[in-house]
Amino acid sequence: QVQLVESGGGVVQAGGSLRLSCAASGRIFGFNAMGWYRQAPGKQREFVATITSGHTDVVDSVKGRFTVSRDNAKNTIYLQMNSLKPEDTAVYYCALDQFGRWYWGQGTQVTVSS
Repeated sequence: QVQLVESGGGVVQAGGSLRLSCAASGRIFGFNAMGWYRQAPGKQREFVATITSGHTDVVDSVKGRFTVSRDNAKNTIYLQMNSLKPEDTAVYYCALDQFGRWYWGQGTQVTVSS
């Protein structure tokens, strides 16, 4: 089993910044990718960012504002979120794709006030 624990969410004013962390533990013997998804009230969960051994990608709506990175030694990924907007308000989930088997964290709330 793999456990994912997110942290770093909170309440911030529009234009502010937050950094989310996701620490992975357990039976990590390799994986395809880790990433971030978010779910706003009344909406479906959507992709935000992903990182593999040599590639990162973010959804168009956050390009230029969000950056995903990783610390392999700590089995941790980060999501640096700058210039936050009210529409970024959501529960942010960390995900790990271990060769087709997906693991999810419990989520961390990000609220951006206008």
